[in-house]
Amino acid sequence: MLVCTLGDLTLDVIVRLGGPMAARGDTDAEIRVGPGGQAANVAAWVATFGEQARFIGQTGADDAGDLARTKLATYGVEICGPVGGENGTICSLVSPEGERTMASDRGAARELRVVDLDAEWLVCDHLHVSGYALMLEPVRSAALRAAELARTGGARISVDLASWSAIQSSGVAEFSEAVRAMSPDVVFANEDEERVVGRSFDAVWILKRGARGCSFDGEERPALPVDEVLDTLRAVLGAAIDAGATRVTIQLTPEG
Repeated sequence: MLVCTLGDLTLDVIVRLGGPMAARGDTDAEIRVGPGGQAANVAAWVATFGEQARFIGQTGADDAGDLARTKLATYGVEICGPVGGENGTICSLVSPEGERTMASDRGAARELRVVDLDAEWLVCDHLHVSGYALMLEPVRSAALRAAELARTGGARISVDLASWSAIQSSGVAEFSEAVRAMSPDVVFANEDEERVVGRSFDAVWILKRGARGCSFDGEERPALPVDEVLDTLRAVLGAAIDAGATRVTIQLTPEG
């Protein structure tokens, strides 16, 4: 099975605080740098599960882009798309309780265009689109065209709504229309994203509820117990979609 993902490949700076932030002072922290971005994370997990994975997106022609591409490729992910501009970088502040706040610079990922796509890239079994790719042009139009190409070849499509605050900033109506135009088979969202967008799409909904687990098309599924919460950001979806059925596994990303 070949799963394509479309969206961001960023350089993630994860800052896990050892205690409360000391205003205008120093705070002990554990800091890690590596590849990230929702689409890249899903592709990495697909490859880790033993399936074929292809990431599609624009990445930066800089040191951050080189590092992110090189590391993602080590998971066995095929990387497709133009290289140019400055790569996206995300700084995630993680509290001692595992809650996170992100400062996001998406950089070159926003610049993917329809003309950059190769139809051969979208010959796949499943296409997963990050909601970040549906927020702004020109990448929004590229994502919609990618969905058309993938669907023509018989692929199933999933969308993760990604971020309630970014949806509001980019325009709820425009974002919702883009998701609707993709006609996704599966929609991933957390409770805030569901509240902002609303369940106006005819799809299987996977509602992420953090420590309370998830709701799979209305069926509640509890979270697995853990000894310690490290970082809620890194608890993301690794989706494996069969030709005739949908299987969803909640895991930590390979970097986590």
